[in-house]
Amino acid sequence: MSTATVPTTFLIISDTHDFTPTSAPIFPLHLPTPKADVLLHSGDLTSVGSIPSFRKALTMLASIPAELKLVIAGNHDLQLDQSFRTENPANHAPGNNPQDDERRDLEYHAKAMGLMTGELARQAGVTYLVEGTHEFTLASGATFKIYVSPYTPEFGDWAFAYASSEDRFNTPEDMEEGSNCKSIATNPIPDDVDIVMTHGPPQGILDLCMAGNVWCPHLLQAMKRVRPMLHCFGHIHEGSGIEVVDWKVKEKEAAEEERKAMEGNRGARRKNEAVHRAFETEWIENPYPGVWEWRVGKGFRKGETTLAVNASIMDADYKPRNAPWRVVVDLKRAG
Repeated sequence: MSTATVPTTFLIISDTHDFTPTSAPIFPLHLPTPKADVLLHSGDLTSVGSIPSFRKALTMLASIPAELKLVIAGNHDLQLDQSFRTENPANHAPGNNPQDDERRDLEYHAKAMGLMTGELARQAGVTYLVEGTHEFTLASGATFKIYVSPYTPEFGDWAFAYASSEDRFNTPEDMEEGSNCKSIATNPIPDDVDIVMTHGPPQGILDLCMAGNVWCPHLLQAMKRVRPMLHCFGHIHEGSGIEVVDWKVKEKEAAEEERKAMEGNRGARRKNEAVHRAFETEWIENPYPGVWEWRVGKGFRKGETTLAVNASIMDADYKPRNAPWRVVVDLKRAG
């Protein structure tokens, strides 16, 4: 008699930025990589999204053995975001005629999408995902529902950006009470997903960096609502690591920190600082090429805990000094 769940191994990486691993063990990500059932890549395959760099990324992904390889874009993967150039004339490819510039931009985007969804991607075993919810079933019978989004808060002149006053992860009904922001969610995160893969982190979870305001409180609000089994992301290289989020404990700590910070009407900035303090976590050693077990009875409690993984391969100096994460989870069996 088969069990109701199937142990499934995920290899999680992000922010590879044109890196090509070799058999030389110079960096943690080197060949051969241990086999996984599912590879998740949380975006920033490239440095600036050139066509040759997408080919290079697909070659890299082809070298990793996995039954299913799910990939999203990041803010550096410029040509995968059609609106990045077409809706902002300042970002057009250089030329003398605006109409020619826009046509050329659309051609570049079409070529990039053709690569990531075409024959070369198929040969590499890669499934490129756009923002939304997707369902997959593995040969083992394991099935899961995953929400993905390449979008991150506006920061510099990069792709897949939204303003800090915009919430693209929650409907107006699900937004934080008292929020002055506007919901622009055409693909809000549904409550029943098993896994969330975004390019960027939620506020206060593996997002600390020297650049400042690059976290997302709206994504945090969605994670508190959805409480998925697994949330993987990258974007903030300095935040590479793993965190077990116990939502009951974290919300209690956040409420207490917020109360202290807001005493004396000290403002929203103090509130944000309080959220960060409440979500600070201990550093956890990466067992790669070993596995981190996130299973029923081994840390995972449905609706109560989430494993957050910042899988950035690059460090703050854009050197691939961070190891991938291998995580074993119990997925539902189909049927």
